[in-house]
Amino acid sequence: MRINNDWWRGAVIYQIYPRSFFDSDGDGVGDLRGVAAKLEHVARLGADAIWLCPFFASPQKDFGYDVAGHTEIDPLFGTMDDFDAVVDRAHALGLRVLLDQVWSHTSDRHPWFLESRAGRANPKADWFVWADPSPDGTPPNNWLSVFGGSAWTWEPRRRQYYLHHFLASQPALNLHHPDVVAALIGIGRFWLDRGVDGFRLDAIDFMAHDPELRANPPAPPPDGAVPAKLFGLQEHRHDMLHPARMGVIARIRALMDAYPGTVTLGEVSSQPGAFERVAEYTSGPSRLHMAYTLRVLRGTLDHGSVAAVIRAAAREQGHICWAFSNHDAERAISRWNPAPGGPAPAAFARMLLSLLLSLRGSPCVYQGEELGLPEASLAFEQLRDPFGIAYWPEFRGRDGSRTPMPWHAAAPHGGFTDGGTPWLPMPEEHLHLAADLQEGSPGSLLHAWREFIAFRRAHPALVHGSLTPLDLPAPVVGFVRELGEQRILCAFNLSGTDAVASLPEIADGAAPLGPRASAVLADGRIGLEPYGATFLALPAERARQVA
Repeated sequence: MRINNDWWRGAVIYQIYPRSFFDSDGDGVGDLRGVAAKLEHVARLGADAIWLCPFFASPQKDFGYDVAGHTEIDPLFGTMDDFDAVVDRAHALGLRVLLDQVWSHTSDRHPWFLESRAGRANPKADWFVWADPSPDGTPPNNWLSVFGGSAWTWEPRRRQYYLHHFLASQPALNLHHPDVVAALIGIGRFWLDRGVDGFRLDAIDFMAHDPELRANPPAPPPDGAVPAKLFGLQEHRHDMLHPARMGVIARIRALMDAYPGTVTLGEVSSQPGAFERVAEYTSGPSRLHMAYTLRVLRGTLDHGSVAAVIRAAAREQGHICWAFSNHDAERAISRWNPAPGGPAPAAFARMLLSLLLSLRGSPCVYQGEELGLPEASLAFEQLRDPFGIAYWPEFRGRDGSRTPMPWHAAAPHGGFTDGGTPWLPMPEEHLHLAADLQEGSPGSLLHAWREFIAFRRAHPALVHGSLTPLDLPAPVVGFVRELGEQRILCAFNLSGTDAVASLPEIADGAAPLGPRASAVLADGRIGLEPYGATFLALPAERARQVA
């Protein structure tokens, strides 16, 4: 599988959240055997790789992102033999395998932390971030946890505070310590030796802190209102984004270079300058291969925001990965729904997929996105996410995007499990979007995804070409993708009414491309249906004028 070292450039990555993908043993929780059983669905979609969310040993306080054993399979998900079967099956289907690696923190049940907290003189005493209390016993500074409250928790065994950027049960690793970095590199080598093709690296902005523990300056809210999440009231200059993180990234890249054809995908926070950090993290031989940012997953779909995304896609530096949905965010079809409170128009869902798959970079598809699953609406008593439970109802947490995949509409629990109650409920509104129903309907969104991925693969300019933004008035956005003599104009109507974009440079030689092409060409004007997307093959000389 590692013959083409550049396979990741423009690759379509399918994110699998194992807990909710398919339950093979009837305990209500998805598992590794379930992943292997459903990989053909992913391959038929046209994906090039899968990203597997954590299945490592964990107390599951943050559902696997609190790792207690980096090289152990949690029995909840199966065995190492089950994992090897996933890799073998994926490779047989032509899919690469990327594993989630959580290297900025661990669980408080991890052996490293248990040793570190026991005293200040043991070999792992400095493997985590410890600090003495302020003279009055309060935390050493004002740093805040993303999940609320102080980022410091008192540990009576050491008479010190420890840092945690997320839950108190997720102590932050001290990546300034060379032994910690070396241990993480060893973990990476363990999985690469088992045949995986790369890693998705969690929370890379949090990989290094200011050793001087300087306080963060305030960031007063623009409207003067105190937000539900106090993390937004600080400029995060010192608790994260320390320059030392670039040295850690260089070590990780050196590891990957020893295994040709393997890649890294970094997660970049939504903090200001996110697109610039993506470019910084992925530019040059000592950096990551690609990265995506939560900025898009927190943003809106107005004309200005999409235009900013297009400008970011036009960057020549580095390699960006685009994700509109994932396990940490409200599903895009609901987050950006033009009909709040009701189902999103089918045309809107098709416009989103065509935009995602047309941007320069590598698109990431989150399980269920290909079915058009909306965000699940859950009652408080159904929540499992500690983030959502703490902030209800101002923030409903991440459970709404993590509900089980509906495989068979008529089966109990949508065919996700044939056993007991799923760990999260199967939403009733998801059943009519089940994979088996869409499989039998040529006009379904699932078929639209397959068609467009195939269309994209058949036009190299959409995979590897440059991107030049077009200056179009709202509600239309657009750009030109170009590779060699192939030049494709891509235009999208972000509104629910007919729209016209005027491009006098386009002459009669432009020809509509792609599935469900909806453009009307006349006198240099492009007509777009509500939420329409169009692709035009431009003659070489005309393409140069537009670009």
